[in-house]
Amino acid sequence: MLEDTIIAVSTPPGPGGLGVVRLSGRAALTIARRIFRLREKVERPFPVRRAVFGEIIEEKNGLPLDEAFLTYFKAPRSYTREDVVELSCHGSPAVLEEIVRLGTGAGARPAQPGEFTLRAHLNGRLDILQAEAVDDFIRAASLAQARVSFRQLSGSLSRRIGRIRKRLVRLAARLEAAIEFSEDGLRTAPGGLVRSLETLIADIRDLVSGYELGRALGEGLTVAITGRTNVGKSTLFNALLQRDRAIVTPYPGTTRDYLRERIVVDDLVFNLVDMAGLGRPAHPVEKMGIARGERIARDADGLLVVLDASRNGTAEDERLLRRYRTRKKVVVLNKTDLPISLDRGRIAGLAGGAPLIEVSALKGGNVAGLKKELFRVLAPSRPGATEVLLHARQRDILEDIRQSLERAAGLLRQGRHEEMCAEEVRQALGLVGILTGEVRIDEVLRDIFGRFCVGK
Repeated sequence: MLEDTIIAVSTPPGPGGLGVVRLSGRAALTIARRIFRLREKVERPFPVRRAVFGEIIEEKNGLPLDEAFLTYFKAPRSYTREDVVELSCHGSPAVLEEIVRLGTGAGARPAQPGEFTLRAHLNGRLDILQAEAVDDFIRAASLAQARVSFRQLSGSLSRRIGRIRKRLVRLAARLEAAIEFSEDGLRTAPGGLVRSLETLIADIRDLVSGYELGRALGEGLTVAITGRTNVGKSTLFNALLQRDRAIVTPYPGTTRDYLRERIVVDDLVFNLVDMAGLGRPAHPVEKMGIARGERIARDADGLLVVLDASRNGTAEDERLLRRYRTRKKVVVLNKTDLPISLDRGRIAGLAGGAPLIEVSALKGGNVAGLKKELFRVLAPSRPGATEVLLHARQRDILEDIRQSLERAAGLLRQGRHEEMCAEEVRQALGLVGILTGEVRIDEVLRDIFGRFCVGK
């Protein structure tokens, strides 16, 4: 696979002022020059890391297709550590597709999703943690996620894992020496080994604790908007989005399925879900919508429980508050542009300590205050020095490492032989290799790089 020269459009789909086609491989410059004609004199050998002006030509007839700049990055000083050429031209999708077609006709192969970054990994420029950060950075939904991703692309998480690996290697060496030279009196005191393991376990726990914030930054926190029919859930959904996404009518049961949209509050992503109102369904489809909404609410990270403040509370309102008494939530007293009839004190008693926020979704009153309260209630803590994990894969492997080390410490406390402890440490070292990509598993590589866009 690495013997091929690959080509792909590296800018987003759709028209734009500029577009970039990228080639990588041994024949990148040779292929590029078959479809690119210089308009300026250049020194020989071909200039490196300097854009030269010319035009894309159709190889068969030599007719120009577009003006372009060609930039050549000579191996190993390139993104993939192979020869790389970037052709920058106008961002017409038709022109960019034709350049790729011309490049494949001249000897290149269309790149697979993530293949440029995969080559960067296989050629030793990036480990798996940094490669994952590339995709995270491109897809960042908030500035906070982009900052975290850029730090990890620059190697912050890799360096932290590298320090853990070094300590594991030293620990394994001490255990192996004790096993190999036990007759020479080189056995290590179990207490010192246990303390070393406990320090490592604490470090890994600290890393894992950053996953909840990472998940909130990357995937977003799911917030279910629940309540009786006609309390203004869809109106509130639209007000939070600041656009008309959900259909709003005065008739009960308008929302029969759920709608999901993202908002960003203080650099945190929230996935809002507007659902069918609770009550007696008038139609089988509405009944299905209510059941689906209850499942979403059960699995959500938090809730917006919406009540109609212009009416007296109902038994259904009270059942709803009791059902979700222990859940993270904000109780929204909606329709405060009308005279308030709801018993706020009684609702506060049923809310389980959750904040009560008065809003007028129709008029936009205090929607900004609701967003602030939503962030305060649901946002994970932001640990100062802890590295943020953005992937469940990273968390799960670190948890497996922690469990191996806890088993090792337990064996030492029980007075078991060092060989049993060493086996657990060796297993932990193997897991570190899988985490960083030092131990390559094809299934893991396919899963990670298959999520990338073509051209990256």
